[in-house]
Amino acid sequence: MRHLLTQAAASLLLVATAWAADLAPAPMAPGQARGGAAAKLAPASFGGTHGTSPGIGGALSRIKDLASVEGVRSNQILGYGIVVGLNGTGDTLNNAPFTKQSLQAMLERLGVNTRGANMRTANVAAVMVTANLPPFATQGTRLDVTVSALGDAKSLQGGTLLATPLLGADGEVYAVSQGPVAISGFSAEAEAAKITRGVPTVGRIANGGLVEREIDFALNKLKTLRLSLRNPDLTTARRVAAAINDFIGGDSAEPTDPSTIVLQIPPRFQGNMIRLLTDIEQLRVEPDQGARVIIDERSGIIVMGRDVRVSTVAVAQGNLTVTISEEPQVSQPNEFGNGRTVVVPRSNVKVDTEGTNKLALVKESVTLRELVDGLNALGIGPRDLISILQAIKAAGALQAEIEVM
Repeated sequence: MRHLLTQAAASLLLVATAWAADLAPAPMAPGQARGGAAAKLAPASFGGTHGTSPGIGGALSRIKDLASVEGVRSNQILGYGIVVGLNGTGDTLNNAPFTKQSLQAMLERLGVNTRGANMRTANVAAVMVTANLPPFATQGTRLDVTVSALGDAKSLQGGTLLATPLLGADGEVYAVSQGPVAISGFSAEAEAAKITRGVPTVGRIANGGLVEREIDFALNKLKTLRLSLRNPDLTTARRVAAAINDFIGGDSAEPTDPSTIVLQIPPRFQGNMIRLLTDIEQLRVEPDQGARVIIDERSGIIVMGRDVRVSTVAVAQGNLTVTISEEPQVSQPNEFGNGRTVVVPRSNVKVDTEGTNKLALVKESVTLRELVDGLNALGIGPRDLISILQAIKAAGALQAEIEVM
């Protein structure tokens, strides 16, 4: 008996040891605290009613996706140039005098005198060259440029853009563009037919621009940083400021209006703005939005935000369809009569009322799903639903802003 008890105790000890091993925490990596959380300060998440926890049904987004740093933006640059090498699809020089003048000026700079000559080439086209200069672009950075015909050129296919300076709004040259033009469309014609696909008078030059001048922006010397929300909202601005203050400490961030958060740079981050911005961009908040219904009457598209609510309302809807059909009949007189054969018109008019003429009750909704279910219960199409939503709004039962595109 004592031997059996000893074996049973040993078996229980083995089971308990294996169970404890399954429940034991895994070894922690260096710098990791108990519970799987990093020992250092981690980016926080802000949302919900009080700005401390995610709201029900809301999605947390990075500040990087909600706001941008004021002053860090692209700049538009453009220039006037000439595309050569076209296969007879360029500008007609008599109809585009600016092309002729530009061609003569370019040839004169190269030592070719064409003044007074009768130029009849059709292989040249005057174009406008546009590009976006990204922030912090340095000398030698390559840009994609867009080339658009100015005159009556039929196509830019096969053409090459000559060196074109690209200017900013201040008149300074920031980039130079040159290279073969690639177009997505084409055009072909003969004496009696013509076919065109896409837009052959607009093309692109991949990496065709070369940055020559940098835009000065001393990011590390800033004492104050301004964040601009892409979708202005007071609640979102307050949550962003709260998330930044919780991460940095103190009250460094303060919303000044629905779209702007002003951040006073703490002394420990001055001169190291890249580190600060990298940490701020990864903070997550729940963006708020106003209740809005977007309607596109041309395509019948309806988009509702999750905060759209409707009060209890009764709706009656019916479509009146009038169908008119013509069935002409021939009046044939007797064989030996004096009458004439005539066509007698016969019209059939049919009136059909589709849908129901009864009142349907749309109950007060608490969630977007309840609202959608209530509207779907009416059994109507999108175009009729547009009119019903506008009528519900006019009745004061739709707590949302309607925006018609």
